[in-house]
Amino acid sequence: MTHEKTIKASNGYLMLFLFLIFFIGSIIAVATTGNPLWVLITVLAIIILFGLILVNPNESRVLLLFGDYKGTVKENGLFWVNPFYTKKKISLRARNFDSERLKVNDKLGNPVMISTILVWRVMDTFKASFDVDHFENFVVVQTDAAVRKLASLYPYDNFADEGLDEDITLRSSVNEVSEALEKELEERLNIAGIEVLEARIGYLAYANEIASAMLKRQQATAIVAARHKIVEGAVSMVEMALNELSRKEVVDLDAESRAAMVSNLMVVLCGDRDATPVVNAGTLNH
Repeated sequence: MTHEKTIKASNGYLMLFLFLIFFIGSIIAVATTGNPLWVLITVLAIIILFGLILVNPNESRVLLLFGDYKGTVKENGLFWVNPFYTKKKISLRARNFDSERLKVNDKLGNPVMISTILVWRVMDTFKASFDVDHFENFVVVQTDAAVRKLASLYPYDNFADEGLDEDITLRSSVNEVSEALEKELEERLNIAGIEVLEARIGYLAYANEIASAMLKRQQATAIVAARHKIVEGAVSMVEMALNELSRKEVVDLDAESRAAMVSNLMVVLCGDRDATPVVNAGTLNH
């Protein structure tokens, strides 16, 4: 057998009632008659007691008889099974696992710190009990391995100066990365009968040794992008100003004057600081 087998156990309340009758009745009989044979009934009552199991909501009991798997009880309540069964309790509740922050290399070889938050639960009690050794530890180890593999498949961020055209990055593509992580974990944890409910990146940052340099790089990229927009807007405004002056015949500018005006307007529009106006009291060219 390689899969879980769900069984229905006997009513535990009836067996509890029989235990009380046998146990109390045998004690009374021994005390009143003095016949030691009634002790056998007491022993039988104790054996019956060992067969009682209590299954709480979202819990299960895996039953074995001298190493032979007999089945799993998942129904809630008080039940009675063979007293010689080994009864292993396995929780079916959803569990959270917040992994440690691991230092791994992304697709570009940059060291990053990354951790994941995993929500999982046991679906197949047979696989969880017998196909792996300590399924909780199995989840921890395989999650770390999956996160390391995932980080190596994608870059932390997409920088234009590296000639990359990556649509998916660890920083910006949260949903796509989470889906890839869930798929990877499902393949790894299926052997242990584990269902992955959710897997997401819990922490992501550059490693300390390159964090400062990468921050400056991100700032420089943002500045270049902003400057690009400013220059585009300034060129459009200068072109509009020259066309309006010519159309309305406000002033007749030669090539040298137009070049000077373009230079002055570009300085004013693209400068980091506010321009200081200078009043020209002479001619246009002086």
